[in-house]
Amino acid sequence: QGTMFRCSARCCEDTAASMQEVQRCIERCHAPLARAQALVTAELEHFQDRLSRCSLQCSDQAKDALESGGSEPRVRGQLDACLASCGEQHLRLVPAMAKKMRDGLAAIEQ
Repeated sequence: QGTMFRCSARCCEDTAASMQEVQRCIERCHAPLARAQALVTAELEHFQDRLSRCSLQCSDQAKDALESGGSEPRVRGQLDACLASCGEQHLRLVPAMAKKMRDGLAAIEQ
């Protein structure tokens, strides 16, 4: 982040530059940070979306089981187990997601 501020400060040192040129220069300094934020946001949204789809599938199965005459305590137990399984599956994805983010951020910093 220090590099970004130094870069922005240099933009302001050019006394011959117009306001628009200074603005464009500062935007170029901030572009890597914006790309980094977009990358992290996209990865987290993708992860959340997958977890949400898994949870919805559990809910659908529970609804189907109730409609076909399953007892509520039994169906609730199955739903809890299904949701726990979603959580475990997605926890296992976290290291790979973190690596993907690290690799992406390293590429932006190049």
